[in-house]
Amino acid sequence: MSFNINKVAVLGAGVMGAGIAAHFAGVGIPVYLMDIVPKELTDKEKAKGLSLDDQVVRNRFAQTGKTKAVHKKSRMLYDPRFADLITVGNFTDDLKRIEECDWVIEVIVENLAVKQNFMKEVAKYRKPGSIISSNTSGVSIQEIVQDMPQEFKEHFLGTHYFNPPRYMKLLELIPSQDTNSELVSFLSDFGTHRLGKGIVLAKDTPNFVGNRVGTFAIANAITLMENYGYTFSQVDQLTGPVIGRPKSATFRTIDMVGLDIFKHVAGNVIHSVEDEEEIARFQLPAFIDTMIQNRQLGNKTKQGFYKMEKAGGARKILEWEPKAAAYQENKPEKFASVRRALKSSNKYKAMIAGNEKECHYVWETLKDVLLYSANRVPEIADDFQEIDKAMRWGFNWEMGPFEIWDQIGVSESVERMRTEGETIPTWVLDRLAKGEENFYGQEASANPYLTLAAMTDRVIVENTGASLIDLGDGIACLNFKSKSNAVTEDVMEMIHEAVRIVEKDYKGLVIGNQGKNFSVGADLTMIGGYAQAQDWEKITETVGKFQSANMALKYCRKPVVAAPFGMTLGGGAEIALHAHAVVASIETYMGLVEAGVGLLPGGGGTKELLLRSVENLGKATLGQSLPHVRKAWETVAMAKVSGSAYEAMGNGVMRESDRIVMNQDYLLDRAKEQALHMSESFVPLVQGKIQVLGTSGCASLQYVSEFLAKGNFISAYDKQIADRTAYVMTGGNVSAGTEVTEEQLLQLEKEAFVALCKEDKTLARIGHMLKTGKPLRN
Repeated sequence: MSFNINKVAVLGAGVMGAGIAAHFAGVGIPVYLMDIVPKELTDKEKAKGLSLDDQVVRNRFAQTGKTKAVHKKSRMLYDPRFADLITVGNFTDDLKRIEECDWVIEVIVENLAVKQNFMKEVAKYRKPGSIISSNTSGVSIQEIVQDMPQEFKEHFLGTHYFNPPRYMKLLELIPSQDTNSELVSFLSDFGTHRLGKGIVLAKDTPNFVGNRVGTFAIANAITLMENYGYTFSQVDQLTGPVIGRPKSATFRTIDMVGLDIFKHVAGNVIHSVEDEEEIARFQLPAFIDTMIQNRQLGNKTKQGFYKMEKAGGARKILEWEPKAAAYQENKPEKFASVRRALKSSNKYKAMIAGNEKECHYVWETLKDVLLYSANRVPEIADDFQEIDKAMRWGFNWEMGPFEIWDQIGVSESVERMRTEGETIPTWVLDRLAKGEENFYGQEASANPYLTLAAMTDRVIVENTGASLIDLGDGIACLNFKSKSNAVTEDVMEMIHEAVRIVEKDYKGLVIGNQGKNFSVGADLTMIGGYAQAQDWEKITETVGKFQSANMALKYCRKPVVAAPFGMTLGGGAEIALHAHAVVASIETYMGLVEAGVGLLPGGGGTKELLLRSVENLGKATLGQSLPHVRKAWETVAMAKVSGSAYEAMGNGVMRESDRIVMNQDYLLDRAKEQALHMSESFVPLVQGKIQVLGTSGCASLQYVSEFLAKGNFISAYDKQIADRTAYVMTGGNVSAGTEVTEEQLLQLEKEAFVALCKEDKTLARIGHMLKTGKPLRN
């Protein structure tokens, strides 16, 4: 049995359905988005003289869903061009179109009877062999199709996307008893590589995997809060980053989700399981019911556990106090134990080892989640690793329950639990009896993709800023390991060393890492320090080193492939620009952002973007080149950052020939493949000259900056930076048509960079960025 996905139908155009449709469109798959036909006209439709028979009215719900999903503020699409891949329709007129589709995804109301009846309608039109799924967070998959034909059952399963579909990695697949195993394998692979998802195979049980454990963890934290007498903000301190969970922790997470939604998800378990003890663990305190009745639903009603008020231009966060039935300002002092644990090499162990009251709270919180998770194997998933993946990908935990258990020590924690009268699941005790002291042994390095953390024995050379790692098959990887993967002098030195070694002993070089971001840019603390000390010679030397390192990459005699992901900013983008090819994660936010700190790209980025802007123009006249150079100049001067790898192509910081990878886990694998492919026929680059626009072209660009400044689109200092950038990108004080070398452009870059470092407003911008993490527009 073979499967292929060329067209998809999403039936239901609410927030989730529209988001799923946008995600499919974002990977290049045409999709029908349908919903019900409205029963009444809106006032606007009446004013236009429309009737319920007009197609624009009949498709209103689907069109509204599409419009919201493709709006730039929603960020559901990787690129606006993909919007045309979504075709809207309605169930009454267009359901027959699903006969064209290879996968039909139902995303209607969470009601078993409604879903059952709808599947009978779907069955009338679907083509045999097509995949049908119900996207649900808790309705029984088996019961939805219990009355359907066998062939339908074999091609049916549950899917559970997490919202928003673009950004949340988890996709749970829930086969029924009849689902074809080959279909499950196909969708697992398709979901991983084409959709970029982390696939978890869940059993058809209440809330499946992620929501079952995640909802328990939150409900349990609330129960313990009442036992310990803590406030919401105190619990959020204790259930956030210190135990590897997001900053939103417990109550801020519920505010984001919605108190009503959270209660509904918890109710799925309460109404679906028979174990009275488990039912009790999901019961929520009465004050939550009261808050729901008062429409204190969280962010969507602008009040929940927290409420923001503005007074005199300042924001103030208020916290609900259930006993007083009022919002109060509450800024609890941070627990000393939390500060201590966050500085520890093992924060989990450090936190539960303390004797303070809050340490006991954290211990109970973790203990309960560990035991609950262990007791759900094999009920909700056959493998404990599925639970860990679900919590990392669906709830953004740094580690899943069993990974945390390894961190705190399985044997010693089990002994502590037994001392406290807890019952340990038999399968956990069996592992310990067999000498398996950890849940993850060799399995930690058994990922199906390249994992740098498991390659400590393959390090070729390293310093404090970077290492060169042998990826096998003749490809080496330059791996940044400085703070935030910033470009330090150690990184620059390692670039030269990597090029020297690769040219001598390897087929190619990949520049990549598996940190939080590819690189946030140059070491701003270092540059700011030199500028404050007025050490212009050191700044000149440092910029020269960075330019030299990037030129070494560009003119390496072996192929160099950059593998950017996440924030690829400033110096990080400059490194990627000098690679021969880029294999980027779809979620790459790439840009030359130096203008935000009062500078321009000084590591060759200004020069390289100029070259990129005209490299495919052939024998274009200077007048024909100007619009392309202007676009590159605006990209630098406006510090544009892409919202995806596709936008990076549109901004000119990636080439159309570069490759985009949907699943970041496999980014280094694809980059290695690219380097190997290029090595078969690689011809090193040879330096040439570029014809520049000169002083007349510079004047044209500065006219634009003058217009923007007069219109208050940019500040006077923004204009000064933009004008210096224009001077560099047009070749300096030369006539139009003059041919210059890359070295000449680099010298202009360096001089402009150092000159801007001498400006007080640049120092102010650097200081503000280092202090707040945000740009200053002075």
